[in-house]
Amino acid sequence: QVQVVESGGGLVQAGGSLRLSCTTSGLTFDDYAMGWFRQAQWKEREGVSCITWSGSATYYADSVKGRFTISRDNTKNTLHLQMNNLQPEDTAMYYCAASPNVYCGGWLTGASDFAHWGHGTQVTVSS
Repeated sequence: QVQVVESGGGLVQAGGSLRLSCTTSGLTFDDYAMGWFRQAQWKEREGVSCITWSGSATYYADSVKGRFTISRDNTKNTLHLQMNNLQPEDTAMYYCAASPNVYCGGWLTGASDFAHWGHGTQVTVSS
């Protein structure tokens, strides 16, 4: 049984930082690209970042470029999202997901390509 579990969310003031983590089990981690998505209250889910199976390429939504960094450790089946200079508009539930499209093709608008999802971790940024 595949499990995807996020952690690291919390409450932080604007300008602060958080590091999200995602661990997986029941799948071959490096057979998947990994992505982070978020959904704010009353808004649609949006892609935040994606990293290819090997970690050799990373992609970001324009809204987080220069502030967020995605990384993965294939030896530990772990994904991270370092979030710096957080702003109130970053407040959302953040989800980790795994896609068999190992090169992140179409990740920003192709959430349906992601086969396995976690339950999310809440990030709240106060002004």
